[in-house]
Amino acid sequence: MLLGSLLEESAQRTPDKAALVCGERRATYAELEADSNRLAHALLARALAPGERVAVCLDNSSEAVISIFGAWKAGAAALLVNPGTKGEKLRFLLEDSGASVLIAAEKKLEQSRDALRGLPALRATISTGEGQGPGTWHDALAAQPTSPLPARASQDDLACLLYTSGSTGQPKGVMHSHRSLGSATRSIVQYLGSVPEDVVLSVLPLSFGYGLSQLLPTFQVGGTLVLERSFAYPQLVLQRLASERATGFAMVPTIATMLLQNNLAKFDFSSLRYLTNAGAGIAPALLKELRARLPHVRIFPMYGQTECIRASYLPPEEVDRRPGSVGKGMPNQELWIADESGQRLPPGSTGELVVRGEHVMLGYWKQPAASALKLRPGRRPGERELHTGDLFRVDAEGWYHFVARKDDIIKTRGEKVSPREVENVLLALEGVLTAAVVGVPDALLGQAVRAFVVKRPGAEIDEKAVLRHCGKALEEFAIPKKVVFLDELPKTPNAKIDKQALLERSEAK
Repeated sequence: MLLGSLLEESAQRTPDKAALVCGERRATYAELEADSNRLAHALLARALAPGERVAVCLDNSSEAVISIFGAWKAGAAALLVNPGTKGEKLRFLLEDSGASVLIAAEKKLEQSRDALRGLPALRATISTGEGQGPGTWHDALAAQPTSPLPARASQDDLACLLYTSGSTGQPKGVMHSHRSLGSATRSIVQYLGSVPEDVVLSVLPLSFGYGLSQLLPTFQVGGTLVLERSFAYPQLVLQRLASERATGFAMVPTIATMLLQNNLAKFDFSSLRYLTNAGAGIAPALLKELRARLPHVRIFPMYGQTECIRASYLPPEEVDRRPGSVGKGMPNQELWIADESGQRLPPGSTGELVVRGEHVMLGYWKQPAASALKLRPGRRPGERELHTGDLFRVDAEGWYHFVARKDDIIKTRGEKVSPREVENVLLALEGVLTAAVVGVPDALLGQAVRAFVVKRPGAEIDEKAVLRHCGKALEEFAIPKKVVFLDELPKTPNAKIDKQALLERSEAK
């Protein structure tokens, strides 16, 4: 299955049905199919070759959805970039991926003008907004036909690049094929019981694997996706959930916490069939309160990572009995835990989670060594098994319980933050001698980013100056929530910074 066919087939079945609701726009399947075909023709007119990368750096919008499907229909791979990505990081992603086309808001392109200068592979930009003329969205689509294009890719071709932070601080491009994303999509549809009548509301960015996995299953069954840009204004989102008669809503723990801070009895949620949670584990106390406040709603705690999109889910009927579990493997895959030598471990053990199935990534873009560490040969020729790097415990009945991550990646608001990346930004500030970043437990965020800074002698920087500097280089979720100034950082016997001591110091306060 090529991913462009998800939209095409639903447009053939129900052309006049609302496929996408964004703000005031309600687009039918036929309209999205026509516009994505126009964009595909526009990309080919810009000499886009099969397999080239089209960077989509847009807020949740109809243009973002059309761009993703337009890239696929043109035989390209979609590079999905968080629109909050700042200049230098945006440049790195475009340069590393060799993106040929960048689709972004007009304001974003203006802000990133210096960062985009001199990129050898970037041949064209398309700006979204009200503007008309060369290089604009309106101009790109205006004169193009709506006719579908012949297939320009195979199932095993690269479909999507999702960059994720790593413990080295260098973002890695997770490569997914049409086959791997299609496999994950079919499995999610199966265990959620998705149907054409579903109306799924998502506040998660499409550049996030969890956000993308709201779009694809909904379009596979011919449902309606309601896209909101964020959960910054919970009351408005709750009103939208009620007014659109939403049947499904995707959360991370931060959203669940904010949800429960509102009077849910004010809204008519009688149509709401299920809630999902991923991105970080949801606390049992939070689950219990959600169950009490929304007793008719089925809740699916889940586990996944960008490298496989999704791996497990806890059936709603088990939530009350096993609130700390992320369930068992989803359909069409195999899960187990292994020791450090890769040997399978029996129930009752703790070890690294291993995932086997068609939904596993192709590897990391241009990083064969990192790919080899994460992907090991499977039992069939050419098969790859994903060693997640996450520790799990499996109980005697086969239910999986997350224990810890093997690296120190911080998960805050469902986003991954590399401490090294934040540290590099801190060290670029004049007056900072050294710095360390850790994730500390936080009831709202899951983990909060905390920075420990040692100033150079005589430096007069304060917390406001540090946060202002970070705001110029980091996405909002990666900016430290607190900066602690120390005379020196604790060190281990081998002279490394002792982050465990910093964590203990944070917990003691």
